[in-house]
Amino acid sequence: MTTLNRPGGPDGHVCGIDAAMEVIGGRWKVLILWALHEHPGSRFGALRRLLPGITEKVLASHLREMEADGVVHRVSYDEVPPRVEYTLTEDGARLNKALEPLAAWGSERVTPRHAAAPLEG
Repeated sequence: MTTLNRPGGPDGHVCGIDAAMEVIGGRWKVLILWALHEHPGSRFGALRRLLPGITEKVLASHLREMEADGVVHRVSYDEVPPRVEYTLTEDGARLNKALEPLAAWGSERVTPRHAAAPLEG
C-alpha cells in the first residue's frame, strides 16, 4: 500500500523498519511475496489458490500496491483470453531474502518443543 509518508526523517520515515513496513504492511503482502518466490510467473488464479482465505478484491489491491512499490512485476500478454503473470522484481527478491530469518523464527515458534516450553516471568 503506497502510504503517504508520516512525519519523521527527511523522507518521512522514522527508520528502515518503518520504510519496509510501509511496503509489506498488511495481513497478506508477505504471503504474496513468499508465494511469488516459490511459484514465479504465477497468474492471479494460481495466487488465489496458493493463499486460501484471501479475497479477489484484496489480492488485486495488494498486487497493484506491490507493483507500485516496485516489488512485484506484472506482465500482460496480448492474447485471447488475456493472460497476466506476476513475478518478483529484484527489490522484491531482496525483500523476500530479508524476510527469511523472520520465517525461520516463526517456524521455530510453532514447533511442539517451543509450544510445550513454560513461560518465564
